[in-house]
Amino acid sequence: MVAEISPAVAGVARERRRPRDLSRLPAYALLCAGAAMYLLPFLWMVTTALKTADEVLAFPPDFLPSSFAWHNFPEAWTQLPFTRFLLNTVLVTVLAVAGTLVSSIVPAYAFARLPARGRPVLFAAMIGTMMIPAEITLVPQFLLFKELGMVNTYWPLILPAWFGYAYYIFLFRQFFRTIPQELVDAARIDGASHARILWSVMLPLAKPAIAAVTVFSVIGNWNNLLGPLIYLRDQDAYTLALGLSLFQGEHATAYHHMMAVSTLTVMPIVVLFFLAQKAFVRGITLTGLGGR
Repeated sequence: MVAEISPAVAGVARERRRPRDLSRLPAYALLCAGAAMYLLPFLWMVTTALKTADEVLAFPPDFLPSSFAWHNFPEAWTQLPFTRFLLNTVLVTVLAVAGTLVSSIVPAYAFARLPARGRPVLFAAMIGTMMIPAEITLVPQFLLFKELGMVNTYWPLILPAWFGYAYYIFLFRQFFRTIPQELVDAARIDGASHARILWSVMLPLAKPAIAAVTVFSVIGNWNNLLGPLIYLRDQDAYTLALGLSLFQGEHATAYHHMMAVSTLTVMPIVVLFFLAQKAFVRGITLTGLGGR
């Protein structure tokens, strides 16, 4: 028989919960303010993309358009070969993301599970490379690709990803350390090699970390402007970021068309993030629980 809770006890419980709930209000208010600060520029871009040329140049500007000018999107998209730029960007992004995953998962497993002399020293040296600004290696890397005859090709945008990034290796290593050692020992008893353990034990459990690194890598390669600006010469080989820069130079005052193209360019990233949001947040959370 379940004992009934008296109204007095229930009232005391509610009184105890109120201060805790009220104490969260400043945190919620701060989060809402931060979300609005980041969301407002995006909303301004979308609303500007739906305005006419006269509404964009009006002063003071209105936040919402008087009528939705949907024709801005096809008009802006066809002023330059953005479909070609999109296909180029997808090609570079897919190959670079694949290289990032392969070149990050394998050394991360080695740092997390393989016993070796000097492993902490090697890991510290790898982490130390994160303190080297990318601008320092920009000129030597360009000279290297120039000597290899890879300028004006996609190889300089793809090959570096296949040699690993210290930050992504660190994320995978931290996640692998959260997987119980008992699972690895059981696989070793069954005769599994390290390659089989990585493929059959680690990777199925590492989906959140894979999602997090994939989102980071896709965003980085999709929005990459400096690399294509340095290495690409032919307009047919341009990526979306470089195409947007070209569009801005040729149509400096067509703000409604510029915002329309920018909206279409950023939408795949927004959709990807919403599809992988749960796994992305879980992967970022768990990568910090691996200990030393």
